[in-house]
Amino acid sequence: MRRTGSLLCFAAAIGGLAIAQRPAASDSKPWWRNAVIYQIYPRSFADSNGDGVGDLNGITNHLDYLQDLGVDGIWITPFFKSPQVDFGYDISDYTDIDPQYGTLADFDRLLAEAKKRNIRVLLDFVVNHTSDRHPWFVESRSSRTNAKADWYVWRDPLPGRRPPTNWISIFGGSAWQFEPARKQDYYHAFYKEQPDLNWRNPDVRKAMYDVMRFWMKRGVAGFRLDAVPSLFEDAQLRDEPVAKPGKSSYGDPILTRQYTDNLPECNDVLREMRKVADEFADGVLVGEAYVPAVEDLAKLYGANGDELHLPMDTMFGFGALSATRYRARLLEAETQLNGGTPLLVFNNHDNPRSVSRLGDGRNTAELARMLATLLLTPRASVLLYYGEELGMANDDPKRKEDVKDIIGIKGWPQEKGRDGERKPMQWNADTNAGFSTGATTWLPVAPEYRTVNVAAETRERGSVLNYYKALLRLRKINAALRDGDFTLVNGDDPNVLSFVRRAEDGPAALIVLNCTGAPQTVAIRSMADKQGAVLLSSFAAEGDAVNPAAIQMPAYGAMVAGFEK
Repeated sequence: MRRTGSLLCFAAAIGGLAIAQRPAASDSKPWWRNAVIYQIYPRSFADSNGDGVGDLNGITNHLDYLQDLGVDGIWITPFFKSPQVDFGYDISDYTDIDPQYGTLADFDRLLAEAKKRNIRVLLDFVVNHTSDRHPWFVESRSSRTNAKADWYVWRDPLPGRRPPTNWISIFGGSAWQFEPARKQDYYHAFYKEQPDLNWRNPDVRKAMYDVMRFWMKRGVAGFRLDAVPSLFEDAQLRDEPVAKPGKSSYGDPILTRQYTDNLPECNDVLREMRKVADEFADGVLVGEAYVPAVEDLAKLYGANGDELHLPMDTMFGFGALSATRYRARLLEAETQLNGGTPLLVFNNHDNPRSVSRLGDGRNTAELARMLATLLLTPRASVLLYYGEELGMANDDPKRKEDVKDIIGIKGWPQEKGRDGERKPMQWNADTNAGFSTGATTWLPVAPEYRTVNVAAETRERGSVLNYYKALLRLRKINAALRDGDFTLVNGDDPNVLSFVRRAEDGPAALIVLNCTGAPQTVAIRSMADKQGAVLLSSFAAEGDAVNPAAIQMPAYGAMVAGFEK
């Protein structure tokens, strides 16, 4: 990754034309509103015992780093007992820890240490399915008459033992698997080793809500709910229409998923889960929500604000790099979520990292800073993915033999899997990037680790990491960025996104973002008669004068400027 030669000191403005500052938001405001939650993929974050796999103690050992970075919470992807077919998303015991990650005592220590640092802990709650080795499924598959016979989605096959419907698994192939003991098929939206729970069964709901209570009583702040839109399937078993011609990377027809995703019954479950979360002070529910339209996203908050606190706005972060598109998405978030707090995200364990996915192969550090500013300055809560604050890039496998993720093995070469975005965290330039003292790691470290790592970027004043730290600090201490309103400006510019955050009866912050790899000149007409000063910028020094009538923006330039009332 190319590194900037700039020696700019990224620090929040503290005087002059800086926006008025005051202590952090009052206790009356829920902690999760405007929060920054840091996603940790535990296999890849830090290995404390040298076996090449990250673990809970590794996370605990780096809580000081996360506190210094400035995050409010961490979301840890599954570390429960699991056969690891899908690296933890196939759970065989919801209330115990897989030995490769540690013990319940290790987790309790992590909770206690995080609390000391005012970092809340969210768990990944896999609600759609279990492992086929979970005791619930082992019993369910044994007969049609056992106590858990109806805990999963079973149907009789069609004549010739054909699947009950044409539904396709998200990971390829039929979504139905025949079970000889029952002479029936069970439904699996994902791998066949991940049978879908039957959420129409009240006993299933009770058991899952008891899992939530188990962890929240232990001190967990809430959950990120996995695969929320997939909870229900069409009770009439209607075949899904073809969405478009052609085949998927797995060779399957491309279907609409209108009978297997986003069914209305999902909202009933979310309301019930919200009641469970509300039994605990400051409980929060984050939702994985790959939905096609803002109307679908708005429904996940609940008509009365009684479902998810924070459904992920994946439409914002997982589309093309475009000022016009970001402007439209931010406007939707402001006006069409019925007052719900948006949750913006650019990266996670299921998608190529943003600097690789959106970049041009040049100006990579500049792009990373611009995306950071775009993510952290609107009026929203935010999800960060480990290493995003370093500008970590994707490092996809080069050979099928090196792929660990099953979807990459099945779909190669069109589908390379998700190993590239799950590489070990890059702590320093030592062996294995400081991730592990072991001879090998579960995935090899990315080649860029010698220059893109925490230790090196901590020393470099103009690094992506130090920019993130400054931006996160500014977000917390700056009244406009923390609590101010939001107004889009210069709405017809196809290359540069600009908006204003303004504190109540106070100063304003102007955010200007060049979403292209070419220099741009910007005129903010509505502010042309005002003078401001740089609070934070990827290319200009703090305190530099800002003339809104003519702002020169370099490739992927980002600027936050302060203006008096």
